[in-house]
Amino acid sequence: MFGKLKSFALRVKREIQVYYLVLKDSRTPKPAKVVLWLAVGYAFLPFDIIPDFIPVLGQLDDIIIVPGLIFVALMMVPKEIVEDRRKQIEGGKIGQTK
Repeated sequence: MFGKLKSFALRVKREIQVYYLVLKDSRTPKPAKVVLWLAVGYAFLPFDIIPDFIPVLGQLDDIIIVPGLIFVALMMVPKEIVEDRRKQIEGGKIGQTK
């Protein structure tokens, strides 16, 4: 159980690094950058579209909206950019961008 949780946390951390590098990449289209920033902003907003005190629905909006925005943004980004950034993270070359 702990191993699975640790593995999941590492994957999430790696994906966040990929998204950060995609945002910094000059080849990333501006609309994709805007949508990724919206996802980040929504995740850190002190309020939600559906308040968290409403059972189930309050938490569901966070679980659906943020990943949905990330998915839409990544659909706008050429696959080569995302793959380049994933390889960069896996290779340990985090500080280098094109």
